[in-house]
Amino acid sequence: MLKHLRLNEYKVLLYRIVLAYAFYFLARILFYAFNAKLLKLDSVVDLLPLCYYGLAFDTTAILYVNLLFIVLSVLPFRKNASQGYQKFLAILYFATNLTAYATNFIDFIYYQYTYARTTIVALNVIEHETNKTTLFLSFLVDFWYVFLLFFVCAGLWIWLYRKIQVQAFRPSNKLQYFGFSIVGFLFVAAMIVGGIRGGDFSKATRPINILDASRHVKNVVHADIVLNTPFAIIRTLFTNSFQKTNYPELTPQLILQKVQPIKQYHNNPPTKPNVVIFILESYGREYIGAFNKKSGIPDYQSHAPFIDSLAQHSMIFTNAYANGRQSIHGMSSILAGLPSFKDAFTSSPYPRQKIESIVSTLEGEGYNTSFFHGAANGSMGFLGFGNILGIDNYYGRTEFNDDSQFDGFWGIWDEPFLQYMKKTLDTKKTPFFASVFTVSSHEPYIIPEKYKDKFKEGGVPMHKCVEYTDYALKRFFDEAKKEPWFNNTIFVMVADHANQIYYPEYAKPIQRFAVPILIYQPNSKYVGVDEDWAQQIDIYPTILDMIGYQKPFRSWGRSLLDKKDMAPYVINSTGNIYQFMKGNYICLFDGKNAIGFYDKNDKILAVNLIAKRNAEMNELELSCKAFIQDYMERVVDQKLYVK
Repeated sequence: MLKHLRLNEYKVLLYRIVLAYAFYFLARILFYAFNAKLLKLDSVVDLLPLCYYGLAFDTTAILYVNLLFIVLSVLPFRKNASQGYQKFLAILYFATNLTAYATNFIDFIYYQYTYARTTIVALNVIEHETNKTTLFLSFLVDFWYVFLLFFVCAGLWIWLYRKIQVQAFRPSNKLQYFGFSIVGFLFVAAMIVGGIRGGDFSKATRPINILDASRHVKNVVHADIVLNTPFAIIRTLFTNSFQKTNYPELTPQLILQKVQPIKQYHNNPPTKPNVVIFILESYGREYIGAFNKKSGIPDYQSHAPFIDSLAQHSMIFTNAYANGRQSIHGMSSILAGLPSFKDAFTSSPYPRQKIESIVSTLEGEGYNTSFFHGAANGSMGFLGFGNILGIDNYYGRTEFNDDSQFDGFWGIWDEPFLQYMKKTLDTKKTPFFASVFTVSSHEPYIIPEKYKDKFKEGGVPMHKCVEYTDYALKRFFDEAKKEPWFNNTIFVMVADHANQIYYPEYAKPIQRFAVPILIYQPNSKYVGVDEDWAQQIDIYPTILDMIGYQKPFRSWGRSLLDKKDMAPYVINSTGNIYQFMKGNYICLFDGKNAIGFYDKNDKILAVNLIAKRNAEMNELELSCKAFIQDYMERVVDQKLYVK
C-alpha cells in the first residue's frame, strides 16, 4: 500500500538531492584547500561554521539547478518508476548538476586571479574573447589535476546515484495515487520556494544574494567560502546591468571635469565631532511641513511635528531626491555615495570590493563605527554590506534581545529601538559614527497598540506611522541631549525613499523620488533652507567637508555646503531610464541618447523640450553620459577608492 503511494520515489528523490549537498560540501572543502593562503583561516576547525552557513546558498543553487528534475520526479505520470523514465531522469540530473558543479572547480584556480567567486560577469567577458579555444586548452594543460579531480568526483557521484534506485511498480488505485501525488507535489513546491529564497518564507526578507554571505563572517574574504560558484552565477544571471560604457565624445579629461569623482575640501579646520545618520524608512519629503512651505499644496498638513521643530535649528534641503527606489539602494547611496540605477549596487556582482565611504574615511580618523537596524539581523542585506564597508558593530533585533517589542512583521518598534541605540551610544568612546535604519514607517502601516488613540490614520495609513516614528525621534533627542556627547554631534536625517502619496504634487514622476535631507548640529552656523538640487550621495562628502577632512576621497556627490567647486545636480533611475537634473532642466536618458528635456519645474514631465535643444541641454546630456561612464568603469574595474 505505501509503495503504491510513491513513498519509495520520494525517498529516492531525497537521496539524490542529498547527494548534491554532499558534493557541494566536498567542493567547498577543495575550494578552501586550493586557496588556503588567500582565505587564511586560523584553523581548519573554523571552516566548519562557514560550511554550515553555506548550506543556505547550496540549497538555492541545488534547487535552481534541479528544478526541472524535481518536478518531473514528483509529477504523477504513472510510468515514473519505469526503467526508461528513470534513465531519462538520470541523464537530466547529471547534465544539469555536473554542468553547474564544474563551475566550482573553475574557481579552484580562477579565484587566485579574481579574489571573488565567478559570476555571470566573467562569462560575459569570455564571450567577447576570440581565443576561447586556446584559453581552454591552456587551462586544461596547466591545471590538468583540476580536471582529474572533477572527473573523479563526477564518477563517484554517478556511482552513488546508481546505488539506490526507484522500485518498479504500477499504481493499482488511481484515486489514491493521484490524490497522494497532488499533496506531495504541493508540499515539494512549497519547500522549493522556501529553499530558493534561502530557507525563509517571510515577506520581511528578500531572497538571499551574494551580499548575504558577508553577514556570516568577521573577515569579508571568508564570504567566498560560504558561497558556491553556481549560486554566484545564478544570482547574477539576470541582474547585471553593470556594464562599462564608452561614449565616443568623452575623454578622460572631460569626464574628470564634468564628474569630479575625486573630492578634496579645505573649507573648515579639522575637527572630530560624532556623526549620527538617521535613515528613515519610507519617510518621503511629502510628510514634513518644514519641507513644504513653498510647495503650494492647498490645505497642507504636516505629520512630523518634531522634525518640523528641529528643522528650525538645522540646514534643510527642500529639493532633495533619492538615488534609488528601494531600501537597499538607500544604504549604499547614503553611506558610500554609490547610487543604484536599474539594479541595486549591493545585488550586483561587484559589492565585494574595497569601497571608500563615510565609514572608511572616519575610521581612518579614529572613529568607532556602528549600524543599527531593528529588523532580523541580515535583513535587506544591511549586515553583509556593513561588513564590506568595515562597520565595527552591527546592532539588530538579535542584539536588542526583547521580542516583546517586535512589531510582528519587520522588526522592533522604532521608539524602543531608538532608545536602545541611544543607550548603546552612551557607552561608546568618542568620536563615533552611527547610522540607524528605522523600520516602523512601512507597510502594513501599524503602530503599537498603546498609541492607537495618539496617532490617527490621516489621509493615508502611512500618516500614523510617520507620526509614530517622528515621536520616536523626539524621544531619542529628549534623552540624547542629556548626554555629554550630544553637543559635539552632527545629526543627519534622510529617507531611503518615499512611500504612500496623499497629495497630487508628490505623485508627479520626479517627486516620487523626493526625500528630506536635514543636517543638525547643536550651536552650529549651518542653519537655513537650501532649495538647490540635492541627493543622497551628497551626504557623505558634506559630512567630510563639515568636519574639515582634508584628504582626497572618491565621491560622485558634492558637499551641500560648497557650491563653488561643483554645480548642484541629481541623478537617479526609474529602472529603465536615467533622470539627470541640473541647472534649469531635467534630462531623461535611455543609456544611449537623451530622449527628453524638461523645465526644472515641470516635475510631471508634461512638455518635452527636446525639439528646442540649447547649449545647456547639450551640456546636461554630456554630464549624464560622463557620470554613467565613470560610474560603470569604477564599479566594474574596482576603483571605488583613492589609491
